[in-house]
Formats: sequence, C-alpha cells, structure tokens
Amino acid sequence: MEQSFWENKWARNEIGFHLPRPHPLLVRYWPTLSLSAESRVFVPLCGKALDLQYLLGKGHRVVGAELSRKAVEALFAQHDMTPTITNWAGGNCYQSEGLTVYQGDIFALDKGTLGQVDACYDRAALIALPTDMRLRYSAHLSGLTDRAPQLLITLSYNQNEMPGPPFSVDANEVATLYRGHDIDIQCLSSNDILEHEPGFRERGLTALQESCWLLLPKA
Repeated sequence: MEQSFWENKWARNEIGFHLPRPHPLLVRYWPTLSLSAESRVFVPLCGKALDLQYLLGKGHRVVGAELSRKAVEALFAQHDMTPTITNWAGGNCYQSEGLTVYQGDIFALDKGTLGQVDACYDRAALIALPTDMRLRYSAHLSGLTDRAPQLLITLSYNQNEMPGPPFSVDANEVATLYRGHDIDIQCLSSNDILEHEPGFRERGLTALQESCWLLLPKA
C-alpha cells in the first residue's frame, strides 16, 4: 500500500471504486447528521468522488485528503474549478469555491493544518487500508477531527475469496477501531449487494455486505 500503488491505479485508470453518481447511502443517510448548510465536512481519501459534489450542493464547505495528484486534478477539472495551489507539510493544497483538498500523506495532516471539522464522511478510506494501517488510521482520524460525527460506509466479505483493496471490514472490527475513542456506533443499514456488483463476483466473492454506520462522540 505504498503511494506508488495508488498512483499506478490512477495512471492505469483502474478506478472501479469511483461511482458515476453520489453514493446512494450518502444521499439516504447524510440528513441524519442534521448539519447546517455552512458546516465544514472532511472526506478522507476522497479521490474524485461525486460525493463531494453532493456535499457542496448542500452548501457545506468540503475538505478532502487524497494521495494521488492525478485524482485531485481530475476532481477540480470535473467541477470546472481552477484551484489555487499552495504547499503544506505533506504535499500540495488545492483550494477553490468551497472545496479544499490536501494532496499528500493523510498521516502528515494535523489539526492545526486541517482546522475545524463539523462532520466526516468515509466511503473509501478505511476499506482501502490493510489491517495494520486501519488501527493507525482510525486513531488518527478521531484525533484529527476531534471525534466529529461521521458517516462511514464499509464492505465485508470472506477475505480468503478475494484480496483487497477494498478490504473487508466487519462490524466487530468497526467496534474495535472506534469504540476505544469514546465513540458510539450505530448501524444504519447492512445489505448484501453482490447481485449489483458483477465485478466482485468475477473476482471470486460469494457474498458482499455493504454497511452504513453513524459514529457519534460519547457525551
């Protein structure tokens, strides 16, 4: 899971994780966070997801983190935005019209650089990381966002049937990763989606569970 792995994915356009529309679970469950329009939303490992367009359409100020420069450039291009580019400790920062993306290593991003976060949306970050990095990532994200409310989407399947990414992250692991940071976890939905994902069947899966979680800081 070195930087070159993801750079090569984008260079070869192997981005099956990129949906041609905002994720249906984001559209369905984002209102449960009851955020004001001007809220600042952090999207880790954002790629060029149309989810960001959905969040911007809600009036939110959106801040992403993304390793691949090609992905960030594609993101701003598809929004017809010409970003201002500055440096930060981990790479380059792209900014334009309510959208900011820190291109570089997310683990180099700190609270002082990121600033206030009112909510977090994670569809493709946690499941993109191998086991040993997920524990580090969840702790980093909780500290980075000051345990901001989070909408999290995960996939779970028999990891012996298919190598990641995306990696399998089941309910027990979600609990292990986040409850230790004084976070309450609520499963909003969980469904087998394999019939709608022929690419995963071709990779050998016999079942594929997609779950959506609401993570809230304990009082």
